[in-house]
Amino acid sequence: MTRNVALLMAVVFPLGCIAAEPVPAPAPKPHAAVNLRAGPAQSKELFDAIAAKDKALFDIVFGSCDVAALKGLIADDFEFYHDKDGLSETSGAKFIDDIAKHCERIEKGVDFRARRELVEGSLGVYPLNNYGAVETGRHNFYAIEEGKPDRMTESAQFLQVWKNDDGQWKLARVVSYDHQLAPQK
Repeated sequence: MTRNVALLMAVVFPLGCIAAEPVPAPAPKPHAAVNLRAGPAQSKELFDAIAAKDKALFDIVFGSCDVAALKGLIADDFEFYHDKDGLSETSGAKFIDDIAKHCERIEKGVDFRARRELVEGSLGVYPLNNYGAVETGRHNFYAIEEGKPDRMTESAQFLQVWKNDDGQWKLARVVSYDHQLAPQK
């Protein structure tokens, strides 16, 4: 048997050593140039404009319930995504109607009064070229009960996309997330 293995090795091994044609190296692949560009620069003017719209929005939703003024702030194709409810609003008209109904429930004592407080230093505003701006931040919510100090109920983060519609800022998208209940005392 050893002789057969030796004979097999003597025949097969030299065949493996016969020079085969070399495999050509693959052609180099073309490389695209790295062409990156920075996004548009932030500006105080944009920050101040969006901060003012943010304040107006939440003053209406949690204060005045001025539905006519709210209509001027909300895009027709508005969408609202909430970590508690998922996609909860699918049009500006539906959102405005839901806020109007919420305000009616507050007046009847069905829903509690609340206020929103932007966490100082958390607001960020970033331009979206040829569209508008992205607003990010954190806010706290408080229950308002007559004769009692306001009580913090929860905290959350938000991302809002504002559309510049011919010089008019309209809220187009809201993502409200990371809702944390306030510790109960």
